[in-house]
Amino acid sequence: MPPKTLLLFNYDWDCDGYDRHRSTHTFTHAGFDLFSFPSNANLVRFDLDRFVTRLAKQARAENITAVTSQNEQFGALAAALLAEKMGWPGTSPEAVVACQHKLYAREVLERVCPEANVAFGRLPYTYGGTIGNTLPNGLRYPVFAKPIKAAFSVLARMVQNQVQLHDHTRFGIYERWVIERLVEPFDRVAQRLLSQVGSSHSLILEEPASTAEHPVPQYSLDGVAFDGEIKPIGVVDSIMYPGTQSFMRFDYPSQLPADAQAQALIVAKKFLNAIGFTYGIFNMEFFYDALSKKLTVIEFNPRMASQFADLYLRVDGRDLYAMVLALAHGKNPWQVPAQAPTAGAAASFVYREFNENTQPVTPTAIALAALKSQFPDSLLMHFPKAGHSLKRDFKWLGSYRYGILHLGGVDAAGLRTRCEAASAILQWPAPYLEIANPAHLATHVAEIISSPHLSQTQRLST
Repeated sequence: MPPKTLLLFNYDWDCDGYDRHRSTHTFTHAGFDLFSFPSNANLVRFDLDRFVTRLAKQARAENITAVTSQNEQFGALAAALLAEKMGWPGTSPEAVVACQHKLYAREVLERVCPEANVAFGRLPYTYGGTIGNTLPNGLRYPVFAKPIKAAFSVLARMVQNQVQLHDHTRFGIYERWVIERLVEPFDRVAQRLLSQVGSSHSLILEEPASTAEHPVPQYSLDGVAFDGEIKPIGVVDSIMYPGTQSFMRFDYPSQLPADAQAQALIVAKKFLNAIGFTYGIFNMEFFYDALSKKLTVIEFNPRMASQFADLYLRVDGRDLYAMVLALAHGKNPWQVPAQAPTAGAAASFVYREFNENTQPVTPTAIALAALKSQFPDSLLMHFPKAGHSLKRDFKWLGSYRYGILHLGGVDAAGLRTRCEAASAILQWPAPYLEIANPAHLATHVAEIISSPHLSQTQRLST
């Protein structure tokens, strides 16, 4: 019988990633969708320890032999707790907490690698409390504010003055309830495992490493800790919408020089060794200023960056989901056979709307068929929202992410041409600063419309 693996809080990228392995693994699922009703009603009484205790009983009854999760909010910590309880291979729960408690992570980094850190301090006020005139630790505006425990960049924002910081921490009754329910399960476990971390129910303020006046490129290092070694998987370039802190796309392979990538690995090793992260896949987000050669850590994530897994598979033929499953069952992830690469460059394109009064085009079935016909390698996710969900996105994130498209190309230039053509089919603006070659794009779209794979109705509609 194939080994039986428990997948926690498994959705979006993970569903596709694990589906490729159903012929060699048996999967069972637990968890819920944090941001959709009625699934998120589970937040009302959710407790991580009770959840793990129930899962342990299920594992014994169903002969489950491993657990894994790439979910940042509850999944990674729940998987670590369950693996420890069952005696399975897994990341240390203390190491997961140390990464996810953003204030404590900064404190550790300050001890072991201060040159890669920024000035920081806890905002000594609860959500909705009065914002004083004095910032902690001598910080000055502008400052970057983010929750000590959060995910998906929720409530992470640059604030220019006291008024903006005050407005940033104002919430309605329902918003505050959601925030507290998202933080409290983690906080209870964090206080039990690492009592020195302090409460998770507040914001951390940080000296900006990148500003509108001096933007610094952002990157992500992915790697694996196994058998006493920490090795890199790769580095992905994080490209922002100009003048914002919102991701526009993620490019692989990286344009970051090899010496800077080596520097990032050194920093990661110092931090991970300090917190006892000896097993599992990790992700380190960081800035790198090519002029000063300064690397600044943004944060560490104690799990795989699921959105990047498809990029590594296309360009390197390395299946990170196969590596995750190997780790869950105590096997060497580097012995997972590589596949034949299908692209020389790949990207995750993020489509955003910054005007709350503008509703993006919803792709028709005909447009989706045209996209799949012309770009069979495409992976599209659409996130339509309206009403309170849409307003919450703009308040918490400053924009609305309505779609993500993955594509590969022969090289970066070819990838851009393909993205622009695919975006034209969807009637979405391509996530680049400008159209590289409008004449070529028009020709390419004409070729799509005349494709023999589309019906006459589809061609006319497109």
